[in-house]
Amino acid sequence: MSVHFIGPQPEIVGVLDLQGGVHEHLEHLERLELPYRRVKEAKDFENLAGLILPGGESTCLARLLHIFGLVEAIGRHAGRGMKLWGTCAGAILLATQVAGEKNCLGLIDMQIERNGFGSQLDSFHSEALIEAVSPAPIPLTFIRAPKIRSVGKDVKVLLRIDDYIAAAENDRVVVTVFHPELTGCLALHRYFALKCGLHPRSEDVSEDWDTASWMKLARIAS
Repeated sequence: MSVHFIGPQPEIVGVLDLQGGVHEHLEHLERLELPYRRVKEAKDFENLAGLILPGGESTCLARLLHIFGLVEAIGRHAGRGMKLWGTCAGAILLATQVAGEKNCLGLIDMQIERNGFGSQLDSFHSEALIEAVSPAPIPLTFIRAPKIRSVGKDVKVLLRIDDYIAAAENDRVVVTVFHPELTGCLALHRYFALKCGLHPRSEDVSEDWDTASWMKLARIAS
């Protein structure tokens, strides 16, 4: 069932700013000319069309969500129509089942396994075609990535690789086990913005990006 906003359409994308890769996501949103906000407490959810839960350490993030009372806030705002996107650790937070552990938010019906590839040394780069997202292959960066092992019937698989699912979505949530914010490609950030009902910059500006581009946002925050 589709959820419709009551009143004016929210126009801001938030990035959960408790721990993890926050600035990289903010920089991608800036390049798409989208208004954004760092989300640290319940009042920061005002007028959010979508919220990105970044990569980081999932156990730490789950603990901080509970400490700051944001689990209930995320569930409430998702219920009124706010979309969510979890990358890597963010995907773990959103899953209904986490292998061998208690779940956190439980907003997308899937089973996920932490550190599905092994240690930090097993991180790698690849690329794949995700037809729903872009007509061209998308670069993929996996860092201590989880693996999605199965999904429920209301969840659409966006990318399957070998024996695991790397990207999936339902009506209100997108999850990726890799890090789109660590490449110059804007395709997934644009896809999420469109899911939120927003109007991101349409042309690709990947050629202007380098791995230090987000550092200006880190300096502003400090």
